Amino acid sequence: MTPRRYSSQTCSVETCARWLVALAFFIGGLFVAEIPERALALDPAISRAVHADLTHGRADDGISRLRPALQQDPRDAEAHNLLCRIFFAEERWDDAVHECEAATREAPQSSEYHMWLGRAYGEKASRVSFVSAYRMGQRVRSEFETAVARDPRNAEALADLGEFYSEAPSVVGGGTDKADEVVRKMEPLDPARAHELKGRIAAQRKDPAAAEAEFKAAIRVSRAPAASWTVLASFYRKQQRWDDMMQAIRSAIAADKDHGVASGYAASVLVKANREPALAIRLLESYLASPKQSEELPVFVAQVRLGRLLQQQGDKQAAQQQFEAARALAHEYRGLP
Repeated sequence: MTPRRYSSQTCSVETCARWLVALAFFIGGLFVAEIPERALALDPAISRAVHADLTHGRADDGISRLRPALQQDPRDAEAHNLLCRIFFAEERWDDAVHECEAATREAPQSSEYHMWLGRAYGEKASRVSFVSAYRMGQRVRSEFETAVARDPRNAEALADLGEFYSEAPSVVGGGTDKADEVVRKMEPLDPARAHELKGRIAAQRKDPAAAEAEFKAAIRVSRAPAASWTVLASFYRKQQRWDDMMQAIRSAIAADKDHGVASGYAASVLVKANREPALAIRLLESYLASPKQSEELPVFVAQVRLGRLLQQQGDKQAAQQQFEAARALAHEYRGLP
């Protein structure tokens, strides 16, 4: 092939300079048109306030802070994720999925955002038809796997993935052998959660003795033994070992010096077991009065649970007070009576 010949004609300095400036503006215009503007980060003050709202169950306040932020910057990944978490707490599964999907679109490398999207998919999957649940189950697995791939040291994502593998059918990618692999990755990061996952795996394999031993091992190494005691209590409930369940709950109460989320977990075990409603009421009341409230048990959820218990005990006025208090925090919570 004959090499291309370029013209030997040259432009003057002034002419070339004008052409270069024009070309620069043209190329710059292309880049502006083709490369979308980088999403802005959520204002740190708003972020701190919304995290506090999540901790103390102020769902309506959190939403009112995030809506204007997203109007200003619809691509704010953190704002979408925080809104997802509020909707998740309110059991608004479709809304949670929508916001978490937006967060992962804007920040696809975030392990945390994929983890929350997996959780939202999981809750939605448990409330749809079998065919839809099959598709959603695959999405749950994919998001948890992505969360772990993005950050192999994310112990929460590992725990979610391991629980999915241990409980989901093989048709959607579950399997206790896969959960065993997660255990090995989790052991150096969070030994207590690793033991709890091993306990779940043993329970799925119909080996209650091994499951009990693992749940007890989790208590021994846990930095939050009160919560680990409630996991053991829940296991005993499923085994209908009522005396052992009550002993585990009493141990959880003794270990929960600040009356934090473990008290709420213990109350939930009692409610599911239909045992000791007066104690469950006291535990929920202590949690609601505690400075150690948590996003893991939203305040408005605890208030509705307390209201239902009070209603069952015949105290309709006190129950209504709890329902109204919950409505004041989260008026769109799906669990409101």
